[in-house]
Amino acid sequence: MSSFYAPVTPQGAGESERPAPEKVLSGDPVFTTWNLEEREGLYCGIWRSTPGKWRVSYDEWEYCRILSGHSVLTDAEGTEITLRAGDSFILRPGFSGTWEVIETTTKDYVIRL
Repeated sequence: MSSFYAPVTPQGAGESERPAPEKVLSGDPVFTTWNLEEREGLYCGIWRSTPGKWRVSYDEWEYCRILSGHSVLTDAEGTEITLRAGDSFILRPGFSGTWEVIETTTKDYVIRL
């Protein structure tokens, strides 16, 4: 196996799921995830969601970069951050709030447990 992985693009159908019903506030969001690397508490890949809004709570550290779409991330205090292609951000353990996908959103991510 090479130590270099390229290109970093979704391959195949990916894994699809929905948020737990009790977390959904609006819509019927469907997530598709393409895990590209999983090892020793580190995960990275591509994630896509269709429109909807749901509650989130993070126990892990996550770096994300929005590749396409439009979303709004709102923290527990009500501060909204609009996310569009090219935006990058970090979510730290303890973050809670809501994630709303306005237009189908695709991001790449690195998660550290």
